[in-house]
Amino acid sequence: MQNAGLAALGLDWRYLAFDVPPELLREALAGAKAMRFLGLNLTVPHKLLAFDLVDCLDASARTWGAVNTIRFEAQDAGGQWQPLRTFAAPPTGAVRAHGFNTDADALTRSLREDLQVNLPGASVLLLGAGGAGRTAALKLAADGVGQLHLVNRTVAKAEAVAAEIRQRWPAVAVAVGYPAGEVDLVLNATSLGLRPDDALPLDLAQFRLAQARTAYDMVYRPAETPFFRAAAAAGCRTANGLGMLLYQGTAALEIWTGQAAPVEVMRTALRQNVYGI
Repeated sequence: MQNAGLAALGLDWRYLAFDVPPELLREALAGAKAMRFLGLNLTVPHKLLAFDLVDCLDASARTWGAVNTIRFEAQDAGGQWQPLRTFAAPPTGAVRAHGFNTDADALTRSLREDLQVNLPGASVLLLGAGGAGRTAALKLAADGVGQLHLVNRTVAKAEAVAAEIRQRWPAVAVAVGYPAGEVDLVLNATSLGLRPDDALPLDLAQFRLAQARTAYDMVYRPAETPFFRAAAAAGCRTANGLGMLLYQGTAALEIWTGQAAPVEVMRTALRQNVYGI
């Protein structure tokens, strides 16, 4: 996806994947600085760890408490921090890591475009309160959902997220546990579904999927998880996390390049890579 976007923009850049153990993330970031990388993405579990390792945080990272995109910057002749792409030659002075979060906006954009969910005032059941779930919960609250029900295997974690929402967005009615009635959206923010033998991420004895109008699964590979198929069978409009993956990537590309991302080129490349179509 990113290499297709770079090629469409005519940039002689390359996007590469590196396996980095969590305990070596600090050293990996220092190495990227030393090699004058223009930027990078971080995936689980690095998003939370990087929050305390970058040199400065964009408002998006401060708001959602996680970093999934880094842009490397250096000071120009006037002492202002600028993206490394703006320098004619690799700078010899200090380089800083500027952390961003593109996940939160990508999720709600995908909900709007792929499911036509109108979030202000909506009722939502969110499954999972870990890293991805917490970011999703905070973003949904910030976008003005009316009711937010949080379900997590570790109840204390869901309660902590609920307490944070009550403090930051008191207008949102947030509760821990399953709703009794219907909801506009049920959203899976757990990793259940990555393996074909995974259990459903919810207890059908406490909540029937027919109670939800729409269902969104952050898992995108496989394209149809057990949760996705069960929701569709129950009559829900369904979408998976491919849209979220696309939009967090296009936003990251714009942060690095300063140019509008070629969204459709990147969408095509992503679908070909993930699904072979």
